Amino acid sequence: MDGMSPEQILETGWYTTEEVAAVLKVDPSSLRRWRTAQPPQGPPFVQISGRVTRYRGADVIAYLMRRRVDPAVA
Repeated sequence: MDGMSPEQILETGWYTTEEVAAVLKVDPSSLRRWRTAQPPQGPPFVQISGRVTRYRGADVIAYLMRRRVDPAVA
């Protein structure tokens, strides 16, 4: 799913670290680093196992919207 855009994320979908990284235009290692930061950063995630992490589409969309800056309002 390289090159995914935020418009392609479905609220009900579950996405891998690599898929979310493609949407956010960051390296997957950034998301891994954010997850292990204290406190954790980035979009909410579900740790299924030590090697399997998933992100809910609705959470990724909400994360992006919280960081949205409208120059007309700022």
